[in-house]
Amino acid sequence: MAKFAERPVEKGGITAEQKDAIRARLKGTTNKSDLADCDIVVEAIIENVEEKKKMYASLDGIVKKDAIFASNTSSISVTELLTSVKRPERFIGLHFFNPVPLMKLVEVVRTIATAEDVYQTAYEFGKKLGKVPVRTSDKTGFIVNRLLVPYLLDAVRAYEEGVGSIEDIDNAMKLGCGYPMGPFILLDFVGLDTTYYITHVMYDEFKERRFASPPLLKRLVMAGWYGRKSGKGFYDYSDPNNPKANKL
Repeated sequence: MAKFAERPVEKGGITAEQKDAIRARLKGTTNKSDLADCDIVVEAIIENVEEKKKMYASLDGIVKKDAIFASNTSSISVTELLTSVKRPERFIGLHFFNPVPLMKLVEVVRTIATAEDVYQTAYEFGKKLGKVPVRTSDKTGFIVNRLLVPYLLDAVRAYEEGVGSIEDIDNAMKLGCGYPMGPFILLDFVGLDTTYYITHVMYDEFKERRFASPPLLKRLVMAGWYGRKSGKGFYDYSDPNNPKANKL
């Protein structure tokens, strides 16, 4: 967060005083009781249903009853998560995109139990943060991952089947489709473990091959090659400024 606050100062977008004011509004805590008077709580735990539900269950009796609970899940059913609390009508999905300070989109996910005023409040909250909110229903993967994940998995299958090298597939999609990064660089950026968890959720929901994890993705995750954050994935990040494709 400090790095993201520093960059606009260097570029002249904000002053050092504004940067200090931004950081002064941030407070860290590991004490759940500090959240008691929050108006909205946004959870951003890794894509694990049980871990998310345990967190909500532990907060439900602490946070004031009229507060909104929002999950940043990218694929898990928001309806499944709300079963862990006694305020289902005040539960919603708010899926921000990585890196959050730069990405403008937020998916606002309504369940069949979400109250209309909560849905509208969450939508307006996204706008107040300077994001562009889009409305979507609680269908696994929502809008972006429903379309993006099959594309990423097809890229892995294409590599497995010898259609092209990692670099050639990435360059083809960047230069042929105008994408800012190729599928393998994007997979490494998102995290191969995160994508692997998403495939389980989406395949369990739809039972379609296009949502199933390719064998190579599974092997990389089992080996601990999660992408940029672990130093290895489809690319080797020994030199983060000049990643080299791994021979897989």
